[in-house]
Amino acid sequence: MPPGPILVVDDDEGIRGFVELALDSEGYMVSTAPNGAVALEVAGHEQPDLILLDMRMPIMDGWAFTRAYRSRPGPHAPIVVITAARDAGERAAEVQADDYLGKPFDLDDLLDIVGRYAHPRQD
Repeated sequence: MPPGPILVVDDDEGIRGFVELALDSEGYMVSTAPNGAVALEVAGHEQPDLILLDMRMPIMDGWAFTRAYRSRPGPHAPIVVITAARDAGERAAEVQADDYLGKPFDLDDLLDIVGRYAHPRQD
């Protein structure tokens, strides 16, 4: 089965755009969502390979998204929390995320963490 997209969930349009462009240029399929509610819809019809999740967002935050996503049946993608909180590791632990990346982050750190969990498309 080919890999699903990397789902980037962040209310900051600039961050979503940067991550989408960076990952697309590395051969990954990418889907984006501005909040957890939209992310749940996307994850429902595009089985993601990995979820990059901001925690503080309007409408549905990262905590609520994670609870709702994991309560669904079926396989679940790894979740990497991306947060500007100084205690990024604690935020990740609160939702039992697979990993975390503190904001601001550089491109190499992003690609390293994505490479641990997701697979580029094979065109």
